[in-house]
Amino acid sequence: MSQGRFIAPVDRESTPSIIARKLREAIAHGELAPGSQLGEAELARELGVSRGPLREAMQRLTQEGLLISIRNRGLFVVELTDHDVYDIYVARTAVERAAAAEIFRRDPVVAGERLALVIKKMARASDRQDRAKIGAADLEFHETLVQLAESPRLSRMHHTLLTETRMCVLALGETYPSPDDRVPEHNEIADAFKRGDAELVDRLLIEHMHDAVVRLGSRTATA
Repeated sequence: MSQGRFIAPVDRESTPSIIARKLREAIAHGELAPGSQLGEAELARELGVSRGPLREAMQRLTQEGLLISIRNRGLFVVELTDHDVYDIYVARTAVERAAAAEIFRRDPVVAGERLALVIKKMARASDRQDRAKIGAADLEFHETLVQLAESPRLSRMHHTLLTETRMCVLALGETYPSPDDRVPEHNEIADAFKRGDAELVDRLLIEHMHDAVVRLGSRTATA
């Protein structure tokens, strides 16, 4: 056995990664609203970090498209246009279809069972008409679907797309799917996985994303 193969430093999440995650969550949940400017000194003070790792974290979010740098003005949270909203769902469709195809190379039945567990959370929240928890379970379903493909790159791309989706949901709360619609829609997808029907899963994902765009109404009419 070669020396040092198993004994190695434990990977730790870097400070910039932690800061980036916190900023991502603040953007996703509206704490940092679209169009708001990020003050470096104020953020560093609130987060209790130095400016170096904060700048690196903000650079990461700029590369992800969640922040935008305006010359001579500073960094701002991106404001999503009608076309951006449409494009988010186009990209999510591509990523989730690719993830589903990869799942069918592995174990679609187990994946369907895992997804069904998330739907149970959604159903319980639906019974209570708890829109916040329904929405959280909805996004968890799609996040789980992509994670089950075991592709770090698909998961990385999808994570940013879900942050942008949360921004859409906050802006378009009343046009988001009703609680009664979401449980059966997601059940269909999970059941198709459990039946091993790859073509049906693919078609349902396309329809699911298309329906989400249609529900956005006039915001995507000109996209």
